[in-house]
Amino acid sequence: MAVLFPSVDWLLAFKDKLNSDEKYAKIAQKWEGDIMFQVEPGGPVNEPVYFYLDLWHGTCRDAYIIQPEQVKATQAAYTLAAPYVHFVKLLQGKLDPMQAMITRKLKVQGSMAYMMRNVPVVLDFVRCAQEIETSFLE
Repeated sequence: MAVLFPSVDWLLAFKDKLNSDEKYAKIAQKWEGDIMFQVEPGGPVNEPVYFYLDLWHGTCRDAYIIQPEQVKATQAAYTLAAPYVHFVKLLQGKLDPMQAMITRKLKVQGSMAYMMRNVPVVLDFVRCAQEIETSFLE
């Protein structure tokens, strides 16, 4: 059954996918860094949505939605921000994640050097997100 993006259900399905995927666990075994996703308004999304994922050595220790008033207090190693329509394209496989970062369709705050040294982790992270049966707002 498809889960709606962006929603708590989708985020929890993503956490479960990351924690049950053996390939991701192996590839990301040295990854240390939490991520905040900022789904910016666009298309059917009128207000920003913020996701937080605590990623540590191939597991997702925590995942939750951040309330807008808590965003400034949230300290994540990485913040990935893009309009809703770009996240949809990433999840559908229509937008390459590395190309999205280079062209700034996906804005990244945090150590780009660390991220570039860990491209396989980034790509497998996105693969896991793409494998969730997802429905989208229209």
